[in-house]
Amino acid sequence: MPTTSPAGWNLIFSDDFTTNVAAGSWPGKAYDAKWTAYQAGWKDTSGAGTYETKNISVADSCLTLHLATVRGVVQVAAPIPLLAGSDPSKGVRAGQKYGMYSVCFKADAGLKGFKTAWLLWPDSNVWADGEIDFPEADLGDTINAFDHQVGNPSVNALAVSTSAYYTSWHVATIKWTAARVSFILDGRVIGSSTVSPSVPMHLVLQTETDLRAPAAPVAGNVYIDWVVIYAPAS
Repeated sequence: MPTTSPAGWNLIFSDDFTTNVAAGSWPGKAYDAKWTAYQAGWKDTSGAGTYETKNISVADSCLTLHLATVRGVVQVAAPIPLLAGSDPSKGVRAGQKYGMYSVCFKADAGLKGFKTAWLLWPDSNVWADGEIDFPEADLGDTINAFDHQVGNPSVNALAVSTSAYYTSWHVATIKWTAARVSFILDGRVIGSSTVSPSVPMHLVLQTETDLRAPAAPVAGNVYIDWVVIYAPAS
């Protein structure tokens, strides 16, 4: 996990998950000051999945999201790192205006029908203010990135496809400045857009169903080795 700040940035959040937390106990005392998640019972984007927290755990220095159908309920998860000013008890997830976000991750094979849509989402909760997604794709497919058009987010200002599969370890970085949004995979810029949201946004590791419920036997884990977040240096 990076522990220093690149030129022009200040490291403001980092976690490499050194304290184990059993499934059913997330976030626990070890992580409740740094993490929250979508509430248990919320439906995901497709409506086929149900967000849970009891399927989130930490083991072997990884935040682990277990995706499966349990007693007919398709369980998904969306952890959220907490920056200064956040208050989960009041539903406040404070973001920042511009930043750089890196996540080291992989997924088990055979998770077709589940997806990541890890995104920067506006604190305003107004979709038209912007949305930046990376990595986004079905876990059985290759990784993509999307920058949605500000003001008309149903249109992509930029869509990038890669040949990288989730079953290998990767580092995905969103670099968001006033001038552009850049997507970096394993140290290589894979695309940039000059459409850049100009409102505070926060990171959500939204892990959900891909359009419809996966086949009932499909089950496995997404592993997150570390997360770091930077703010622009003054």
